[in-house]
Amino acid sequence: MSLASAAAVRAAATEEGPGQKLRTLYSRYGALAGYVFAALLVYVGWLGRDQRNIHAEYGLGYALGILGGTLMLIVLLYYLRKRVRWLARFGAMQHWFRIHMILGIVGPVLILYHCNFDLGDLNSNVALYCTLLVAGSGVLGRYLYAGIHHGLYGSKATLQEMAGVLEQSVSGGHVSALMGPIREELAGIDRRVLAPSPGIIGSVIRHLGIVWQTRRSYQRLVSLTRQEIMQKSASSAVVGQHAERLEATICRYLQEHFSLVRQVARFNSFERLFSFWHVVHVPFFVMMILSGLFHVFAVHLY
Repeated sequence: MSLASAAAVRAAATEEGPGQKLRTLYSRYGALAGYVFAALLVYVGWLGRDQRNIHAEYGLGYALGILGGTLMLIVLLYYLRKRVRWLARFGAMQHWFRIHMILGIVGPVLILYHCNFDLGDLNSNVALYCTLLVAGSGVLGRYLYAGIHHGLYGSKATLQEMAGVLEQSVSGGHVSALMGPIREELAGIDRRVLAPSPGIIGSVIRHLGIVWQTRRSYQRLVSLTRQEIMQKSASSAVVGQHAERLEATICRYLQEHFSLVRQVARFNSFERLFSFWHVVHVPFFVMMILSGLFHVFAVHLY
């Protein structure tokens, strides 16, 4: 696909109606707005903890604890939805995931108000810490999840899919207009990013290294391109006439190509991190459920 064709596709995609624009804004900033609002509630609750007459053992504090704990139990339904086929009749996975994320934030906020931001005995502290640990790791997991999907609730991207786009990019018609060293440098960076992943830490280090390398290479290749165009302009009137447009086209191509390279590197590292996060998050969640049940049992028993 040429740059002109790609630009036409992007231009057509940006022609959205009011409803689509609202959905796009929600997809991009809805989660961030929710996190900011939850953080604001926590901050306000912390500041006013001495002015509220809330007790965890009875009244409003007790009700908030029951409600918050119930919401955290409802979060379990998402894992059942992933494994029980007949639950598919109750909605698509993306809607379950959205509810899973929302309840995973609302529940801990209610529990913080339940205890009025004060620490209690050992069993209640363990339950509180486990709940906050699950909520914090869930926020991190959501960020990693979004990094390996087309949008947060879209179908999962694959490295092979991105690699195919990358191959189309490097074989574009504008590359033939570049001199040999530029082509060789682009091919070398592509081979590095498409090489097998070196592990979790290695993939993260490679991602950061490629980000630095592509930005540094872009500046150098732009400089080389300008020098090449200036040299050819001296011997070709056609090149001299279209020098600015040719330079702009090549620079735009380099920007898009390096952006895609960074996207592939980011996907690779995020996929590794998400796999590790999933292994850690599930035990955290089990600890939260067990400690919460023990806390409820101990409170009502003693």
